[in-house]
Amino acid sequence: MLDLEPMPSAPKQSARDYAYDVLRDRIIRLKLYPGQPLSENEIAQTLRISRTPIREALARLSQEQLLEVLPQRGTYVSLIDLEQVEEARFVREQLEPAVARLACERFANDRLVQLEMNVMLFEKYVGEKDYAKLFALDVQFHETLFAGSGKERIWGIVHTLNAHLSRIRMLSLASAFRWDTIVEQHRSIVEAVKRKDADAAERIMKDHVTLIVHDREALVEKYPSYFKSKTGR
Repeated sequence: MLDLEPMPSAPKQSARDYAYDVLRDRIIRLKLYPGQPLSENEIAQTLRISRTPIREALARLSQEQLLEVLPQRGTYVSLIDLEQVEEARFVREQLEPAVARLACERFANDRLVQLEMNVMLFEKYVGEKDYAKLFALDVQFHETLFAGSGKERIWGIVHTLNAHLSRIRMLSLASAFRWDTIVEQHRSIVEAVKRKDADAAERIMKDHVTLIVHDREALVEKYPSYFKSKTGR
């Protein structure tokens, strides 16, 4: 049985977009695991949506390389591609320190309150070992920094590129790697923005977005079947 519990739909959201959002969310959060076969019929029955919008959603996810369609074999959740992980990390390493610096100039008080609440909740869920909520809060933290710096559209680009990196981040959180380090870095970034210390915000963010590099080998060793080999599947 597929793990496709319903999600709230946006007003006037099409069936195709709803199916896409549900499937993408479950792939990113590893509820649909790398290498898992998917059935168009089963997805349609589970979500109670006709097959045409399901087929369109699957095609879109395939274009994003989150699904792999193998002739005469079927459709599978793509294995995590470390080359794509590295590309996304490189983009974030260039953009996010600059956004942290910009936040020191532009951030409004209400946005700072959002970041402070985010850090408080992160600390709470570290104590509860709830890695799914930690992942959601981590995404929200970075999205808030972009939005508060007037760079929402750039965040949209980062979000699209981030799919394979997000899955390895979820694995890292699920394995309890560096929870305390993440929350400490988030807290330090918020404090730097409050002080308008652009140099510190930039430096801490650069350390933060390169954190996954240190976990990569351990995750590949722990979950070898989740990762794409250099020669393919």
